[in-house]
Amino acid sequence: MAVITDDKVVLPDRAAVRAWFPTLDSDFAFLENAGGSQVPRVVADAIRDYMLSDYVQLGAGYGQSQRATNVVAEAHEFVETLMNAGGIGKVVLGNSTTALLHILANAYADIWKPGDEVIIAETNHEANAGPWAKLSKFGIEIKTWKVDPETYGCPLQALSELLTDRTKIVAFPHVSNLLGEVVDIKAITDLVHQAGAKVVADGVAFAPHRAMDVADWGVDWYVYSTYKVYGPHMAALFGRSDAFEEITGPNHFFIPKESVPYKFELGSISHEGCAGLLALRPYLRFLANREVDDRQTVVQAFAAMEALELPLQASLIQYLRSKPEVRIIGLADEGPQSVGTVSFVHNRLSSPEIVAAIDRQNIGIRYGHMYAVRLCEALGIDLATGVVRVSLVHYNTPEEIERLIDALDGLICQNAP
Repeated sequence: MAVITDDKVVLPDRAAVRAWFPTLDSDFAFLENAGGSQVPRVVADAIRDYMLSDYVQLGAGYGQSQRATNVVAEAHEFVETLMNAGGIGKVVLGNSTTALLHILANAYADIWKPGDEVIIAETNHEANAGPWAKLSKFGIEIKTWKVDPETYGCPLQALSELLTDRTKIVAFPHVSNLLGEVVDIKAITDLVHQAGAKVVADGVAFAPHRAMDVADWGVDWYVYSTYKVYGPHMAALFGRSDAFEEITGPNHFFIPKESVPYKFELGSISHEGCAGLLALRPYLRFLANREVDDRQTVVQAFAAMEALELPLQASLIQYLRSKPEVRIIGLADEGPQSVGTVSFVHNRLSSPEIVAAIDRQNIGIRYGHMYAVRLCEALGIDLATGVVRVSLVHYNTPEEIERLIDALDGLICQNAP
């Protein structure tokens, strides 16, 4: 189990970790986690149990309704703990990151004026680009924070040159779901705040790998998908209190503006999903080797996840680097500056060919543009074939990475010139 002593993490046994996940009990190597993680048994059990016992409407006086109401309230509080949002803002839950960001962008459209500006990072998943780009129909000027094709990053100096006194929002990913690099979110946020604007950070590709900390980063808005962090198919949007005060949620007119998160949770949310979210708590306690559900448990659990993941990431990147015919798309860092999301292309084999061959080895990876269409276009990547993406997390194993490397090596050697 994970214990942090003098900045060292004592790791849980990988077999014990995997025992929490029934779907991992097979010969299939699941290395497509960026599309959605697997869930511990306790999460699925909690959803089932909720639906068989307290599957009722909230806010009534009878016992089942009171329990259901408490589950939903506790789920919001739990996600606030995950994000370290206590006392500085609120968390809105919803169906997906894309849906939540559309709600947010539409709320801002109600208060902005023609000529106001939004800056969109070219490294974004479309979830944090499309909702903002659509505001051009209201006269909002859309600017692109371009990616440097040599470094695969969006330079701070370039952002500085884009910012004006009309800039309202800068939308960017904490980690690109294709590149895998962890950007300096505090530096970006500080620069944007100096210009009087706000940030909307997409944490979907960061959250499965590291502990979120919106308080430390100083972000105005931060969003992630809970189904990619070992939970049910939902998403969560953090907003600072002062950011919420500017806008009005789209829920029914008679619901007060100040009723956050309810004003932003259209048609209610998945109550059974909330039960599933809460069921992550014992798994985090297991990883952290602690008996309480608090922020320190979150920090220690994700420290264990990172420590389990980094050696796998290093093995894969070292192998890919050794192949001159392979181009890694991204920083290709073996350490904590990147997460376990690794994309590449081959100079002869197409991405679909590679993925099909690996699939025959009972290993799950993926090819495509990964909804980072603007990024692929900027890097000259064919949208029809895209990249090969391998995405691993803490419950993967060295043996699975070796199987993947062996399969790739056989394919590459077989097709050598």
